[in-house]
Amino acid sequence: MILGIGTDLANIERIQKVLDRFGDRFRHRIFTEIEQARAERTPDPAATYAKRWAAKEACSKALGTGLRMGIAWKDMAVRNMRTGQPVMEVTGWARDRLDQMTPDGYCAVIHVTLTDDHPWAQAMVVIEALPDEEEELRPVIRPRRRSHLS
Repeated sequence: MILGIGTDLANIERIQKVLDRFGDRFRHRIFTEIEQARAERTPDPAATYAKRWAAKEACSKALGTGLRMGIAWKDMAVRNMRTGQPVMEVTGWARDRLDQMTPDGYCAVIHVTLTDDHPWAQAMVVIEALPDEEEELRPVIRPRRRSHLS
């Protein structure tokens, strides 16, 4: 069953201007270390940041809250599986909200898709609830020894 859907469109040039003006202050406030490392390895970091910005906005909409009610930007983080597929991880209040939305006997799966075509970056998030017996169908991210998510 679908628990929430969110989408967002971000202007890459606007994100570039914010990066130029606020630099690390903006990066550290909005993005996790993993997100920053990924963006800085790409030929167009602003496009990568814009997609992740849009994903965070879309996720907050799918959670039914927008960026209010205690959700912090870093409570939502985009990571990539080895295949490159983006996966949204939630912590803090976003995790609490997801748990509240998920019916007993179900596990939540957050699907995210990202795209960009200069000057636009877009993200769509769908939160799905699967019966617990289908838990093995969820995308798997191998745990790391230490978490960079805050």
